[in-house]
Amino acid sequence: MEQRRRVGAYGLCRDDDRLLLVRGSASAHFPGIWQVPGGDVEHAEHPAHAVVREVTEETGLTVEVTDLRAVVADVISFPLADVALHTDRVVFDLTVIGGTLRDEGEGATDQARWVTAQEAADLPLMPFTAELLGLPVTPLPAGQAGPAAFPPPPADRRLRFGAYGLVTDPDGRILLTMIAEGYPGAGRWHLPGGGTDHGEQPVPALLRELVEESGQLGRVTDLIGIDNLHNPAALGPEGRPLDWHGVRVIYRVVVDAPTEPRITELAGGSTAEAAWFTRDQLVGLPLTEIAARATGRRGR
Repeated sequence: MEQRRRVGAYGLCRDDDRLLLVRGSASAHFPGIWQVPGGDVEHAEHPAHAVVREVTEETGLTVEVTDLRAVVADVISFPLADVALHTDRVVFDLTVIGGTLRDEGEGATDQARWVTAQEAADLPLMPFTAELLGLPVTPLPAGQAGPAAFPPPPADRRLRFGAYGLVTDPDGRILLTMIAEGYPGAGRWHLPGGGTDHGEQPVPALLRELVEESGQLGRVTDLIGIDNLHNPAALGPEGRPLDWHGVRVIYRVVVDAPTEPRITELAGGSTAEAAWFTRDQLVGLPLTEIAARATGRRGR
């Protein structure tokens, strides 16, 4: 099966003891199945902007993002298309600020409803929605969509979903990695982490990257943010400019028993160095934008 990837943005929206759900229409991959509202993140679009747009399209309500709740991934097989679709799902907490609830006229959903937790438990739910609500997960059948539902992606456009860490040790030092020559941002210090593999959840991916890039064993303690990067002419090892869209989720990570950082052969060549820094040592250090924001420092 061909491996394909997408990023989706979804919203958990409550009204007292009710929550907002939408039902898949006849044109959806899974007609009649309910989920929290949301859908595909468009190229270059920030997931927080995508969920606001999608919720309005599907429900008529205007919402604002109040928090980042969860990031999960799943793979669904579509035998008719010979595609295994990996979806990274970014879930936000939302608050309604306007609009009137209505069903989507034409699209992937055909009903939008406020339901109680008990009513939700009696509905057929997408697995990620059931897990989000703490309800039993019922596996889905194989998707019925055919090849037309999966047009080939543009040759010079790339989507990359990554997991990164603000990694500290018991003394408060921060672990950073230097980007190697030949990669965008070369020579700057970056948060440890990298792209997730097909079928891989973001937390295990981050801990794997941490070992590969620095030899450290960490534990994730918190989900702290999401970063969106669009570079329409990124020049990397491919040797030609690519229209690059990166969605990067950031976790807080603790290394309880730090060691001298070392790069393993599995790091793939994009990391030139790894090192521990005190906060004072970050001043004036050439940092990537995401590292500067996460550490609260301004890089050169």
